[in-house]
Amino acid sequence: MILIVGGAGYIGSHINKVLHEHGEETLVLDNLSYGHEEFVKWGEFIEGDISDTSLLEEIFEKYDVDAVMHFSAFTYVGESVENPEKYYINNLKNTLNLLITMKKHGVNKFIFSSTCAVYGEPKTLPITEDHPLNPVNPYGNSKLMVEKILEDYSKAYDFKYVSLRYFNAAGADPDMEIGEWHQPETHLIPLVLDAASGRTESVSIFGTNYPTPDGTCIRDYVHVLDLAQAHYKALNYLKNNNKSEIFNLGNGNGFSVQEIIHTCEEVTGLEINTQEASPRPGDPPVLVGSSLKANEILGWDPEWSDINDIISTAWKWHQQLYKKSTQS
Repeated sequence: MILIVGGAGYIGSHINKVLHEHGEETLVLDNLSYGHEEFVKWGEFIEGDISDTSLLEEIFEKYDVDAVMHFSAFTYVGESVENPEKYYINNLKNTLNLLITMKKHGVNKFIFSSTCAVYGEPKTLPITEDHPLNPVNPYGNSKLMVEKILEDYSKAYDFKYVSLRYFNAAGADPDMEIGEWHQPETHLIPLVLDAASGRTESVSIFGTNYPTPDGTCIRDYVHVLDLAQAHYKALNYLKNNNKSEIFNLGNGNGFSVQEIIHTCEEVTGLEINTQEASPRPGDPPVLVGSSLKANEILGWDPEWSDINDIISTAWKWHQQLYKKSTQS
């Protein structure tokens, strides 16, 4: 059985679906602070928090857990700057609760949802796994601290992990069973689609004078189902190799904010109002990752390379989600 911590959230729910399609038995643990119980359509579900060590004990005593996938971090960069304590308690301290319980019960395979935020300002592009690690906010720091703990666990104990450093997750399940649903929403593509559908008056562009072709930030967008397939491949890697590893997960292609807005207009057929805003502190002009290592070692090759296709799934889900919300 695979324990998916945070499996009711955006990425975790898609991974749960993919694991189910590959015949894996899953157990989802989520406190529903950001996740949605209706997204747990596969496996068993327990509502709870990894701060609750007695609950963790009960789970590992009751279930035959083979591996753990961990997605229950807080991820809002701005909030992490304003309230770092919240991020260090949940992302670091509570993760340590999970690792301690795993070790106690002899569960030694761990797949960690990390982030390209561990790199900070890029020195070279595309970013490879050996790029210097210099986070510029508490969110990135908390993820890097966990990676350091995992490295030490792997050296000291019978414990192996794969850390997956995401770039920008995007899109939705083409079957429309699950998708992106954040409250509040901070990701660019759903915010642009909000403006397209009239749910908001406009979308803000944070900075238009970056040293990029159109002056707006460039980011690497990877479809959430491609991320999910990478987690399944990482699970098989841990099963077949007694070795810990770290991989970037991105498309290797960058798209600017303006390009994303124009593509959303093409996909929706709607005009999108924009407004310029001040650049956000710590926003690098360009973040594009190299996934060559994941391709060579895991055999991971993203199927969703066309940004129009990625945004089309997001738009289809967006329409379905808010049609439901207006009817309820």
